[in-house]
Amino acid sequence: MRIAYLDRTVHETDSEPKPNGDVSAISKSIDLQGSFETGDKTTIASKDFGGLYSTKPLALIKPAGSDDISRFIKAASRIPRMTVAARGNGHSINGQAMTNGGLVIDMRSTEENHFRLLNINGSFFIDVSGGALWENVLTRCVSRFGLAPRSWTDYLSLTVGGTLSNAGVSGQAFRYGPQISNVTELEIVTGKGDITVCSETRNPKLFFGSLGGLGQFGIITRARVKLQPAPDMVRWIRVVYTEFDEFTRDAEFLVSRDDGESFDYVEGFVFCNNDDPVNGWPAVPLDPVHGFNPGIIPQTGASVVYCLEVAFHYQKGDHPSTVDKAVAGLLKRLRFVEGLKSQVDLSYVEFLLRVKRAEEQAKANGIWDAPHPWLNLFISKSNIVEFDQTVFKKMVKDGIGGPMLIYPLMRSKWDNRTSVALPDSEIFYLVALLRFVSRGPSVEESVAQNREIVEWCIKEGLDFKLYLPHYQSKEEWKLHFGNQWTRFVERKASFDPMAILAPGQNIFKRTHLS
Repeated sequence: MRIAYLDRTVHETDSEPKPNGDVSAISKSIDLQGSFETGDKTTIASKDFGGLYSTKPLALIKPAGSDDISRFIKAASRIPRMTVAARGNGHSINGQAMTNGGLVIDMRSTEENHFRLLNINGSFFIDVSGGALWENVLTRCVSRFGLAPRSWTDYLSLTVGGTLSNAGVSGQAFRYGPQISNVTELEIVTGKGDITVCSETRNPKLFFGSLGGLGQFGIITRARVKLQPAPDMVRWIRVVYTEFDEFTRDAEFLVSRDDGESFDYVEGFVFCNNDDPVNGWPAVPLDPVHGFNPGIIPQTGASVVYCLEVAFHYQKGDHPSTVDKAVAGLLKRLRFVEGLKSQVDLSYVEFLLRVKRAEEQAKANGIWDAPHPWLNLFISKSNIVEFDQTVFKKMVKDGIGGPMLIYPLMRSKWDNRTSVALPDSEIFYLVALLRFVSRGPSVEESVAQNREIVEWCIKEGLDFKLYLPHYQSKEEWKLHFGNQWTRFVERKASFDPMAILAPGQNIFKRTHLS
């Protein structure tokens, strides 16, 4: 199978037929409360965080709310070959928030439309806009109510609608499931332009189809998210392993424990057994005062070593000895290298915004805007050793210029009624190669290596799925969804029969679904 989305020319401009009709006629035909922008004002919508492709839209719409989006989609559907893409904060990698010669809806203009706390039968929820950033949801919920959503992504400058259209995964997902497992209601503007409220019992096909549905069923304008009491503090810990089997044993042990018998966050990453400032020993310590002592690492000759990253929540009123005892009790069950433990205590909000600080540093150093040919995979537990031996120990053993994440997730925490395609095993791993081209291999080399990794997975018959999938052919999408394909297509046809909702260059572009 050819993984076309990894094989495109960087900064290619698509040459698909342009839609018929005068785009200005759309703005004149409907009573938009928001703004309608063309020309140079659409530049922001012509690129994304990935920085791999550039496609120019006909217009950028900044809606005032769901009514604007509804009217706009209905008008756009009457123009042949027109496509519409929703753009959150533009953090997609492969052009999912862009459309060549189509119309882009900037969801950030709707951020303030919804923010309401609800108490339903003693449980707390927050209604938030699809265009709201998770970092703002976090800070407002904690500061106003002492509550917070249960599941996160590592980077929170993403919109609610954007992550719910994919899954939303981080180190809390082993316990609470991804973000899509922590939503009870959505308001969606479908591809027909209908404003529809849906839940598990109300319009369930649209509800479950949209969760992880890659924006193919409609545009999420409001979400009802589960909340829980927010802790005050977090003890953030990193421990090091030289043996992959011991690293995976401990990680799987922690994510398989019941609530209250493990850490509150579990992730991990691979780093090079050298002094490379990005992918080597200096990347491990949390406390800058105490560096990394490579002399403690057993002389195994391994090209890469592993770091297990965990966090323990507590309240300011908890006695320090109580926290120390609980953490020590969990750590004593693990087989990490003695002497290679790093930890720091910080507030809950600071911990969740940890990548924000890295972003600020990257922007100051001028590397944040570099291309990001990232690769994200879900790999079955049954294949993760093989993946380590070939990919981590050989293909990327010299680093990639950015983090190489790996940590286990529990399939039972995911609702199989959603649109997300997963490996078959109960435990599977998220693997993320988060490349920053300015400090690693070139864009072309990075894209080629990503393609090589995926093609190797296919050749060896690994049980894996692309996360944030992006293909160009129907055959590739059918293989990705497997036995979910028919259900996905039937749901899609019900809510967007003309396939007008079409992020990125994939088969769901208009008229390509049959």
